[in-house]
Amino acid sequence: MLTYRKILLAAVGVLTIFYFLSSSRLSSEYSVEAESFGSDSRGRSYPPSMSRKDKPQNQQTLENLASKPLRERLRYQFPYDLESKFPAYIWQTWKYSPSSGEFGENLRPLEASWTELHPGFIHEVVTDDAAFQLIKYLYASVPEVTEAYASMPLPVLKADFFRYLILLARGGIYSDIDTQALQSATVWLPEDFDRSTVGLVVGIEADAADREDWAKWYSRKIQFCQWTIQSKPGHPALRDLVAKITEDTLRMKKQGILTQSKMDKSIVEFTGPAVFTDTIFAYFNNDRDAYAIKNARALRRLVRSDPDEGRDPLP
Repeated sequence: MLTYRKILLAAVGVLTIFYFLSSSRLSSEYSVEAESFGSDSRGRSYPPSMSRKDKPQNQQTLENLASKPLRERLRYQFPYDLESKFPAYIWQTWKYSPSSGEFGENLRPLEASWTELHPGFIHEVVTDDAAFQLIKYLYASVPEVTEAYASMPLPVLKADFFRYLILLARGGIYSDIDTQALQSATVWLPEDFDRSTVGLVVGIEADAADREDWAKWYSRKIQFCQWTIQSKPGHPALRDLVAKITEDTLRMKKQGILTQSKMDKSIVEFTGPAVFTDTIFAYFNNDRDAYAIKNARALRRLVRSDPDEGRDPLP
């Protein structure tokens, strides 16, 4: 029999649950699934757990999914929502963790600048060993990707590939360990700019269209920066980039030329700013992709509103 006391206790319980659920959400334009990581920001174990919203909603059988092309499986595993918030993650990689005595003293103020300017963000410096474990976890359902990552013969190739992989799967900001944050990511876009129309933020590393000797200095006349990138999870450009690098890696492996001295592509063309730039331009020029059209228009509005013409929008 329900008594007044039982009804009161039940009401208190319901209100308590509602409070914790509602208070776990961030109200800014950045969001983070904090339960994906341990409570210690410097001593987290890998891999982080996958939150419910990261899991694909439209379930397919393993047999059906395994038969799909690589890009389709990546799209299914890492769905893209343009109108979602940018995840509040900062990703960097290095041989050593900041908690290690072997972490270079010259890198400490640079690494710390990202944390200082982004309070409330989860900032991870992922070591080489942890990176492989993280990729194996995130891409367990796409074994070609993990095979490609493990097969790369040079650390710089894996470092390049990791940034695309982590942003495709988790989103947030990737930046090289030797970069310094000069501005918070919250001001990288103009205050009145609609962030629901932007899924990828990149800077122009080189604009050498007027230089006849551009090829001596850069891989492309217009070259995008890939040492600092911000993205929402599942972005189609990153999906295409991951698929292309995976396919090129496994092709060279099959041909027996995936070695330091035999690769048929330079590092820049294989995983570096050249292939990154080509992929971004291909995405903008894809008139069949509604997301690409919307993002290209947003980019034009941003460039036209920038009084400092040619300024790199990233710090």
